[in-house]
This record gives sequence, structure tokens and C-alpha cells, in this order.
Amino acid sequence: MRHESNVDAIETIRTRRSIGKLEGDVSPEIVRELVELALCAPNHKLTNPWRFIALRGVARERLAEVWSTVAQTLPRPPGVERQAFVAKEARKALRAPVLLVIATRTDDDAVRAEEDFAAAAAAAQNVLLAAHAKGFGAIWRTGEMAHHPQVKSHLGLDASERIVAIIYLGRPAMQAPAARPREVDEFLTVRE
Repeated sequence: MRHESNVDAIETIRTRRSIGKLEGDVSPEIVRELVELALCAPNHKLTNPWRFIALRGVARERLAEVWSTVAQTLPRPPGVERQAFVAKEARKALRAPVLLVIATRTDDDAVRAEEDFAAAAAAAQNVLLAAHAKGFGAIWRTGEMAHHPQVKSHLGLDASERIVAIIYLGRPAMQAPAARPREVDEFLTVRE
């Protein structure tokens, strides 16, 4: 089923918010379209450094098991019981109907590696904007799990590849947060 919106690009950028509570489903066709739109990101020298891994259903449950195993080896926050910490980390893989992992290869050339990472980050932003324009909710996460070798191995990634984003996708199950003020003058320097 195709979900369309008449929201234009500028309004999509202005109104997109990270949605942390997601439900429902995102069809394989929508995921495929989101990846197609991700591939429209700028990519210096057309290196195509990215990889996309979509996890749904049982694949999310298997990832939750890996996260649980990894969490048992991580330091837990002060005052948090070990089992509660491990359970919370495992549940993260199940908080959306679809997880879209975006990874990039690394390069021995530091400039190329930086450009490739930036391209993959732009691809992740394209996914967020396209999902919003289609009426879906999404949130971009990384964290310690995105850097752990066991998680990368489970996802079929080489140890040298970097996970740029784990995008959680679904139908919003919460009100979108209010827009925060954007103080352009605080960040913009104009030289003439």
C-alpha cells in the first residue's frame, strides 16, 4: 500500500521530528523506495560507499539477542541493576517494526573515508525526510551497539565498516515533539 503526502520539500524539512515510539508496519516496497531515495544523496566521486540492511520480524528478535549478549559485557549506568540494563538494551531492537541500518566502508585515505561517511549520513537524512513525507515516523540512533564488533558481524558487516545510522521506522505512536527555535544568527557568519 502506497502512502502519499502533498508536503513539499521545505515543509518536510521544517516539520520532520524524531519519533521514538513507532508501531504498525513499513512494507518491503516502502523500505525499498526509502533506500532508492537514500541513494540520491550527494556522493563525491560516486564511490557508493554505503550498505543498507533492513531488519523486520524475527531478524529484529535475533538482533535483540545479540544486543542482550553484548550488553552483558558493557558498563552499566550507576545505580542501574545489570539485568534491567541488559533487558533495556535488548528491547531497543524491538521498538520499531523496521530497523534500517546504514553503514559505510572506511578507506585508508582519510579524506575519502570522511567524504564517504558524510555521503552515508546524507543518505540517512534522505531516509528520514522521505519517511516523514510518506507519513511514517522515524528516529536515527547509533550508540555503543553501532560500534561493537559482534553487532557488526551479526549484520554481515566487515569490522572496518562503520554504522552511520540505525533508523527505526514505523507509524508514529506518539505526538511529534514541538519544533524548537532555530537561531540562525547564532550559527551563521556572513563575510562579504
